[in-house]
Amino acid sequence: MKIVNEQRFNSQVTALELGYGIIGRPLMNVYCYLIGDTLIDCGQAKMAGEMQSFILAHRVEQLLLTHHHEDHSGNAAMIAKSCGALVMGHPLTAQKMDPIRPILPYQHLVWGQARKVAVSPLPAAVSSGGFHFLPIHTPGHSKDHTVYLEAQNGWLFSGDLYLGDRIKFFRSDEKIDQQIQSLQIVLQHDFESLFCAHNPVLKNGRERIRRKLAYLEDISGAVGLLLTRGLSEKEIIRQMDHRQDRFIKFFTMGNASFANVIRSAIRAAI
Repeated sequence: MKIVNEQRFNSQVTALELGYGIIGRPLMNVYCYLIGDTLIDCGQAKMAGEMQSFILAHRVEQLLLTHHHEDHSGNAAMIAKSCGALVMGHPLTAQKMDPIRPILPYQHLVWGQARKVAVSPLPAAVSSGGFHFLPIHTPGHSKDHTVYLEAQNGWLFSGDLYLGDRIKFFRSDEKIDQQIQSLQIVLQHDFESLFCAHNPVLKNGRERIRRKLAYLEDISGAVGLLLTRGLSEKEIIRQMDHRQDRFIKFFTMGNASFANVIRSAIRAAI
């Protein structure tokens, strides 16, 4: 099953929602945002045809990647070839996109493999058509993760920094301490709309970032307390894991799980 939904969130931001399901509804949809001639993220390769139709219907001069994960960068090479758009991202994003690293079987099934593409380094600010995007490096979800602040309109294009107030799982390489620092960094800026790549929040975006920060800090504090009591990693996971992620854990072969959140907090504390 495929989901394609183009919508205007306001007079200046157009969102393209893309979802691909192997059987039935997609596990997670992806939002890409077009502001003037600037596209932020480009969706999964499994939806290349739908993304190509979108860019041919609109003028896209530049593509800003929040990070290299295949649901955000999957169509970058196609877009660069189809309309000559300049692809930009963090230097670590450029390294990840040339050459392309192998991905896991479930990632092939759900997203598809991105293709090699040249990613140009981000300037201090990206300006086009009267819009000014401030890149802010926000590692934790991935080493290269970058969000884009359009301060004059109060927009934060947040990639996977937010996702939800209370996230249910981490990938195995995510780092909770870095995510906490990144959330604290973006809260130094003023914005209203949180254009998340999977869960857009159009009002009270800063408050939603605060809620996620408090949630991760609570987890880190609880893990630290259990460590001081002498509990092992296995015992801490057993006590804190509410077993609500069993399908995701099974489907991803353990690459995504709530236990990974706990493991990350333990690594940060010791």
